[in-house]
Amino acid sequence: MSIVIRNREYDFDKHTYVMGILNMTPDSFSDGGKWNENVSARKHVQDMIEKGAAIIDVGGESTRPGFDKISCEEEINRTIPIISWIRENYPDILISIDTTKAAVAKAALEAGADIINDVSGLYEDADMASVAAKYDAYVCLMHNGLYFDKNYSGEPHEEGYLEKEMKMMLDNALASGIKKERIILDPGVGFGKTQEENAQILANLGELHSLGCPLLLGTSRKSVFGFLTGLQVNDRLEGTMVASVLAVQARYAVVRVHDVEENYRAVRTMEEIRKWTR
Repeated sequence: MSIVIRNREYDFDKHTYVMGILNMTPDSFSDGGKWNENVSARKHVQDMIEKGAAIIDVGGESTRPGFDKISCEEEINRTIPIISWIRENYPDILISIDTTKAAVAKAALEAGADIINDVSGLYEDADMASVAAKYDAYVCLMHNGLYFDKNYSGEPHEEGYLEKEMKMMLDNALASGIKKERIILDPGVGFGKTQEENAQILANLGELHSLGCPLLLGTSRKSVFGFLTGLQVNDRLEGTMVASVLAVQARYAVVRVHDVEENYRAVRTMEEIRKWTR
């Protein structure tokens, strides 16, 4: 699949693109408070683009376990100034707004964002789908098991649950007027799943191509690597890079990461190796 956005072609059959994370938050699990001032945020954006990021994902509210929800107004105040600055200074770069709030998504799209990255898969805010459809925005829909099982107990799911529920999420988006060619799907590693299920997703990434949409993998520094290796959050770079390589092997469209340079190099290397496949 190939698409053109802002005069740039993105060929998801040949390449996996790197989405760099910009958390404009004081409380994100890995880098909370690190970039939430405009001066440091601008420098970080510049660094990520120079090091290979094709997409900048701007978030104003943490989604770590036990996060504190904030108002739409506060989230807008945190994200829109940097989105406007990116769009003015990098007219061709893709910008994603990481939010579950329709009002925030609308403000971001009007400020120059291209993609809505909704970790609720459109289930948190009833108005999100209409905003996406009205602006003909690209939408990344993440599977979050908590929206399918409100009383999630941490027990394993039945076999085949992920593909089944992601198909429900996709069908809901299509029924809401969002075009299929505008949808990217994310299996949601770490959201409403056991650690065994998270590891199983990583081991079987290619299975989700049956859904017929480009796929995004967001595993940067996540607890599944702690489960697999015992390492703490700031020691999970190598685990993240392994996941990025697995995503390239499985022909994912996007990997969402904190450490752009290292993952970009890993992605490009794996793409070169893949050319030699018999």
